[in-house]
Amino acid sequence: MISLRHGDRSQAVRHLQTTLNNHGARLNVDGHYGDTTEAAVRAYQLSVGLVVDGIAGPKTQTALAGDDCQRLLKNADLVNASERLDVPLAAIYAVNEVESKGMGFLDSGKPVILFERHIMYRQLSKVRQDSENLNDLKRRADQLAAAHPAIVNPKPGGYVGGNAEHQRLGSARVLDDVAALESASWGAFQIMGFHWQRLGYASVQDFVAVMSADESKQFDAFVRFIETDPVLHKALKARKWAEFARIYNGPDYQRNLYDIKLQRAYQRHENCGCGQRVAA
Repeated sequence: MISLRHGDRSQAVRHLQTTLNNHGARLNVDGHYGDTTEAAVRAYQLSVGLVVDGIAGPKTQTALAGDDCQRLLKNADLVNASERLDVPLAAIYAVNEVESKGMGFLDSGKPVILFERHIMYRQLSKVRQDSENLNDLKRRADQLAAAHPAIVNPKPGGYVGGNAEHQRLGSARVLDDVAALESASWGAFQIMGFHWQRLGYASVQDFVAVMSADESKQFDAFVRFIETDPVLHKALKARKWAEFARIYNGPDYQRNLYDIKLQRAYQRHENCGCGQRVAA
C-alpha cells in the first residue's frame, strides 16, 4: 500500500478523495493532493483517533476501508508524548514520521522485528552473574557461531525480512532465550531488546510482551528511549535535528538525510498549526 501525500497527482489520489467524500469531506475529485485534500485527511485522522499527520499512509487507508485500527498508534499518544517530553507537538509528529518504520506489526499479527546475529554473539559473551567466567562465555559464543553462523556471528548480516525474521529469532531462542530476545529490534521504532532494563521493563520477556501488544506501547518504548538519554532529549527539545539524528541513527545519518527529513517534517507540521498541541 503506497503512502499518498501533499503534492501527489494520481488515480490513487482520486480514489482517496472519493473515499474521503464518502466519509463527509467535500473535495473536488481532481487527483491532486493539495492543501484541501491534506486538510481533509487530517480531519478524518483526528475524527478516528489516528495520528494527525496529513499523510494518507497504510494506516489511514486501512481505517478508511473500515478495517480494525485498535492496535494502531493514536494521536493521543503523540499529544501525551509532547507533554511528557516538553517539546512542540510538531516535533513529535516529525520524529514519528521519519524515525518510524511504518506499521509496527506484520500481516500475521506478529510485531515487526529484525534479528541481529552480531548482537546475539555479543550478548552470549556478556557476563550476567558473578559466577560466570568471561572466557568461558566467549568460548561458547565462538562454538555456537561456528555451528550456527546464520544466527550467531561476529559480523552483521543474514537478514531475510518479514515473518522469516521470527523464524531466525525462534532458532536463536533455542540456543539462549534471553540473548535472542535482546538481539532483535522490535516494533515500529525498532528498539533493541537489550535496552529493556534501561527503559524500565521487568525483563526482556516483559519488554517483548509489551512490544507485541500494540503500536501505542511500541511508541511508549520510543518515548522512554528519548527520556533515558539526556543528550538525545536535549537535542530534540532544542530541535537540533543533526544531533538528534546522529545519536538515534548513528554516524550514517547524513547518508540517509535523516536530519534534513526531520527538519522538513517539523516545518510542515509547524506551518499547518501542529506546533500547538492538538486535541486528542
